[in-house]
Amino acid sequence: MTAAPPADILLLRRMHPLIESSLDDRFTVHRLDRADDADAMLTQVAPRIRGVCAGGHAAVDAGLIARLPKLEMIANFGVGYDTIDAAAAARHGVVVTNTPDVLTDEVADLAVGLVLATLRRLPQADRYLRAGHWPKAPFPLTASLRGRRIGILGLGRIGRAIARRLEGFEVAIDYHGRSRQADVAYTYHDTLIGLARAVHVLIVVAPGGAETRGLIGTEVLEALGPEGILVNVARGSLVDEAALTAALKAGTIHAAGLDVFENEPHVPSDLAALDNAVLLPHVGSASEYTRAAMAQLVVDNVVSWFEGRGPLTPVAETPWSPRA
Repeated sequence: MTAAPPADILLLRRMHPLIESSLDDRFTVHRLDRADDADAMLTQVAPRIRGVCAGGHAAVDAGLIARLPKLEMIANFGVGYDTIDAAAAARHGVVVTNTPDVLTDEVADLAVGLVLATLRRLPQADRYLRAGHWPKAPFPLTASLRGRRIGILGLGRIGRAIARRLEGFEVAIDYHGRSRQADVAYTYHDTLIGLARAVHVLIVVAPGGAETRGLIGTEVLEALGPEGILVNVARGSLVDEAALTAALKAGTIHAAGLDVFENEPHVPSDLAALDNAVLLPHVGSASEYTRAAMAQLVVDNVVSWFEGRGPLTPVAETPWSPRA
């Protein structure tokens, strides 16, 4: 019996070396980012493509899905998949996978670090020392985590991991999400405004997408108040950057710590110029250890699917169960 030819897989951009080398060993891989004419290349290979690997800012929209008549699965490098039209995938019978759990601890660690860096102004203190100001005067006193109430928007895997870490700092923890979670003792607020009014630090860990776009705007920032700190490790689309910049300039809130932005990798110059903002280049999961684990899960999902065992981590919009 002749073995079936390897499945054709489309890579939308450069990916982790482990993904590229592992897929090259098992499949026929087409790299859209290397094509001189991406559209012409896609037209040529589209009838054969059975899998897509995506991640970062490489969008898989309804139009692309429709161009791939044999598409079976989309493997996303990352836990967030708002750049993939999962609803369109579901309509076409296409399974979408992501990389949950393997990055939870890394992002939670970074979130707590960003809270501390923003409250205690650690990057500003570093710049102060390097600029030679310390011999002239001590660095100004900062805000403190002591006596602060922490709010978490989105108590999913990462939100819970952040909360567990913050328990060690002996701070009160509140949260808001779609519903109250019976297995936690944290204080639940049924509105985001109510959460913002009650806390001193608001950590954003909710999913991105159309439903949450611009969720953190002027009203929420005003509710957070002049002692408030906003920390976002979720998606830049959740925060109205113009409203946040205005709030930081006016003292509507005290400070912000951001690892994500609306139009990455571009950050508005007026936001970048503010001294009461700690800004990171989307490094939440960016350790060698965690990125390798994420890459391996992408590969494992693709291999499992094409070996007939189904996806390992399908997203909610494209659930999968073996045929009877």
